[in-house]
Amino acid sequence: MTKVILERKRKKRIEQGHPWVYQSEVNRIEGDFQPGEIVDVYNHQMHFLGKGYINPKSQMIVRILTYKQEEINEAFFVNKINKAWQLRQLLIPDVRSCRAIYGEADFLPGLVVDKYEDTLVVQIMSLGMDMRKEWILKGLLEVFNPKAVYLRNDVYVRELEGLEQEKGFWYGDGPTEVVIEENNVKYLVDIKDGQKTGFFFDQRENRSAIKPFITPETTLLDCFTHTGSFMLNGCSYGAKHVTAVDISEHAIETAKRNAELNGYQNVDYVVANAFDYLREAVNEGKQWDVVIVDPPAFAKSAHAVRKALGGYKDINLNGLKLVKEGGYFITASCSFHVRSDQFKEMLQDAAVDARKVLREVHWSGAGYDHPKLLAAEEGSYLKFGIYEVHSR
Repeated sequence: MTKVILERKRKKRIEQGHPWVYQSEVNRIEGDFQPGEIVDVYNHQMHFLGKGYINPKSQMIVRILTYKQEEINEAFFVNKINKAWQLRQLLIPDVRSCRAIYGEADFLPGLVVDKYEDTLVVQIMSLGMDMRKEWILKGLLEVFNPKAVYLRNDVYVRELEGLEQEKGFWYGDGPTEVVIEENNVKYLVDIKDGQKTGFFFDQRENRSAIKPFITPETTLLDCFTHTGSFMLNGCSYGAKHVTAVDISEHAIETAKRNAELNGYQNVDYVVANAFDYLREAVNEGKQWDVVIVDPPAFAKSAHAVRKALGGYKDINLNGLKLVKEGGYFITASCSFHVRSDQFKEMLQDAAVDARKVLREVHWSGAGYDHPKLLAAEEGSYLKFGIYEVHSR
């Protein structure tokens, strides 16, 4: 077995349970290897740390699969997939659609699987996982017994791993539009061309968390509505009227179809840049009982954080101005590089400029089907807060 020996002077991340070994942490490699092969990782004193697959083309040269001296084979993968599904069944009883495998957090780095009823959508983002596709498929078929498995390997990160982009049915066949249900709301999910794998499961519990703040008299503004997930939950909880805003015509059309699927007609749809819409609504003196801003990631890298915080402040400042006295402001960020403390500091600055006092009534991150490794802060990307808004 090829041995990867790490530098003496490095952060002890692997010992803490982080699954990534960076190129800069490697002192030497003993033995020949082919990219994607399983290697043993040792510290500078030759103490065994773990096993993982190696790819010298990647900055993360080794991704750890296990911290034990055990064989990595088909049975290993079937077992890991089974344990991932058992956790979802434990945390979300009777769940039929969810993130079934969440990469590193399920000890399967580079592999994401979303379950949409009887269809699985798979994203393989690393060479080591791609080389073990047949083991992965065997595990998925054995554990889930799906009607179809669809590959969404159309992500740029694969090219960084020396892999081609691809998408299409991997097993079985069927429609590429699937109807799922979450929080008693039905959604049409486009597994072929939808963002990511088609749906954002990470906000499941957060969509449920807005329920106490919705009454039969509530007016709700949902900016960056995408395909309408928060908007639809607002309707299901009894909101009087909802305004849904998104820059994408396709997203708005899908939101309309989702509303029709659930029988909701109390929605106005606006195709617009949310930044512009929020400013114009402030100038026009409009207000809502509940305002939601759930934008896409603004910071794709650490270098983009400062600019991203400026963008977040813009939408949060104007969003706060649109909340009626004593109403609720719901805000989120899925930018990993923007830390929670930075996000809250930005929100406080926006509140000062908007002459508002905020009372935090709810704060959370991603849902149960997105577990986190304590040693890997990269898993803590989603920030979600609900605030009661008062003027000063």
